[in-house]
Amino acid sequence: MFDYLRDPQEIYAQSFATIEAEADLARFSDDQRPVAIRIIHACGMVEIVDQIAFGGDVIARATSALHLGKPILCDAEMVRHGIISRLLPAQNPVLCTLNDANTHKIASDLGTTRSAAAIEAWTDHIDGAIIAIGNAPTALFHLLEAIHRGRLAKPAAIIGMPVGFVGACESKEALMEHSGDVPFITLRGRFGGSAVTAATVNALARLAQGDDSTPDGTDGTRDRTVRGTS
Repeated sequence: MFDYLRDPQEIYAQSFATIEAEADLARFSDDQRPVAIRIIHACGMVEIVDQIAFGGDVIARATSALHLGKPILCDAEMVRHGIISRLLPAQNPVLCTLNDANTHKIASDLGTTRSAAAIEAWTDHIDGAIIAIGNAPTALFHLLEAIHRGRLAKPAAIIGMPVGFVGACESKEALMEHSGDVPFITLRGRFGGSAVTAATVNALARLAQGDDSTPDGTDGTRDRTVRGTS
C-alpha cells in the first residue's frame, strides 16, 4: 500500500547522511562529533545542534569510566530502559533508585520531588560513575547541590538533559556554570528527555568499545558508498 524504505541499514545510512549534510558540526571535536550526531538522530531535529554543549574532557572521562565498569545512574526508568546493555563495554550496572522503598519518605522529609530524593541513594555508587538525568530538573539541581556541599562524591561525567517548562532551562544553566571540574553533556533550553539522554549514553558506549563503524553501528564502507551516490 505504501512505498517506503524498509532496509534498516539503508534507513540508518540515509539518516546519518542527512544529518551530516544539514547540521553544522564544525565546532565539535572529532570525539564529540559522533555523540552530537547521535543526539540529533534521537530527536530528529538538526536545529538542536546549536543547543548541544560539552564541558571539560567529557568524552575521555566517560569512556574511561565505562571501561572501568563504573555504574550509570539514571533519574528515570525510561532512561534506564533506553540504555542498550550489549553496548556497555564492561557489563556496567545501570541503576535507577526512583522507586526504592524509602524514596517517598525521603522526598517528604526534604520537601522535594521523588526524583531529587532518589539521588540520596546514590552514595555508594556515584564515585566515578556516569550520571544520566533526562527527566527531572529537580534531580539535576539536587545532584549539583549535593556535590557542591560534599555530601556526594564526584561522578566521572554528568549527562544532564532534563525536559520541561519549569526548571529545565535553569537546571542546565546551573550545570554549565557550577559543575566545577566534573565534565558534562547537556542541551540548552527546554528540550531534553529520556530518549535523547539514553542515546547519549549509547553513543559514549560505542566510543568506549572502539567502534569505528558509523555512529549507528552499520558498516562504514556501505555508508560511504551511499553518501557518494547521493
